[in-house]
Amino acid sequence: MTTPEQPAQKTTRARKTTAAKRTSTPRKTAAGASTGTLPDPTEREVILEVNSLQKYFPVTRGIIFRKKIGDVQAVDGLNFKLSKGETLGLVGESGCGKSTTGRLLTRLLEPTGGKVLFEGKDITHASMSTMRPLRRDIQMIFQDPYSSLNPRHNIGTIVGAPFRIQGIETEKGVKRSVQELLELVGLSPEHYNRYPHEFSGGQRQRIGIARALALRPKLIVCDEPVSALDVSIQAQVINLLQDVQTELDLTYVFIAHDLSVVRHISNRVAVMYLGKIVELGDADSIAKRPAHPYTRGLLDAVPVPDPFAPLPASELRGEIPSPLSPPSGCRFRTRCPYAQERCAMEVPLLREVADDQFVACHFPLHGEVAPMPEAVELSTTAG
Repeated sequence: MTTPEQPAQKTTRARKTTAAKRTSTPRKTAAGASTGTLPDPTEREVILEVNSLQKYFPVTRGIIFRKKIGDVQAVDGLNFKLSKGETLGLVGESGCGKSTTGRLLTRLLEPTGGKVLFEGKDITHASMSTMRPLRRDIQMIFQDPYSSLNPRHNIGTIVGAPFRIQGIETEKGVKRSVQELLELVGLSPEHYNRYPHEFSGGQRQRIGIARALALRPKLIVCDEPVSALDVSIQAQVINLLQDVQTELDLTYVFIAHDLSVVRHISNRVAVMYLGKIVELGDADSIAKRPAHPYTRGLLDAVPVPDPFAPLPASELRGEIPSPLSPPSGCRFRTRCPYAQERCAMEVPLLREVADDQFVACHFPLHGEVAPMPEAVELSTTAG
């Protein structure tokens, strides 16, 4: 039986310090953001580096004699760096390769090509035995908070699994450590013996976050952690992620399709289309001055909380092409109102069009757009 959302435990250290931190200390964001600045990129420690990352899924035909007829190019040539303590937002339509990228970064999928460097160490094709100790530092929060939890195990067993798998013994014992994790994410220690079906969606996502935090990782990939939740619960989970990031000095790759949510939590944003990054830069700069037509189309799709406001005329047209046979040249050209002959002949490369803003477009847009509505008011009262 599903239980309603319960108030967060006021005893958690994250909740105790949140209000003071938000009023006294500006949140660290990428250079140029309105809420503060990170140090110069050359002074920051790079925790994750991705070079020409690819993932192709073979497509076969036949029953007895199977024949390969092509490849689904889910991810095709990603390049970016992530600094310690930073949040990089990956945003795009369904099918653009966001979740596949997250699974490549955590090595849940084997890359087809390219490199993934974690703290300078190449983990692209690391074996299972090599990856096992690295699992302490790299964790993932999954999109569906129910299917990612084993319904046959109670919460204590689920959240305590990382300790047992890694063979870690805590000073207070695994049970007490798990109860402290439950308190940290706004749940009660009494939930230790309950099962996933006894919780609501927001509570189940908190359990998934607690499991990811168990070993105090350095990098967490958040694969659309709020897309399956109600708007009010989304706000609480996002606040929770920000709180624990500040307290535990975490680095996030935050995957979502809602630009307003991504802008709120991210320092930088990478916009993906059909397996490629088409725009990369500071979250505020991309929200106010998008240089790629696809980014502007995503901004137009953000709902405005005003029933009388006119609907923006989206520039996007048509459907996403098949990743099995993407268009030549610029992959977005079949839906772009500004496409020209050059777009079909030449693949656009990421180039800098403003300070720390890069775009893969032959004819980038200029000028500010209408202000994007802020995300729902993110109350610090968890439910």
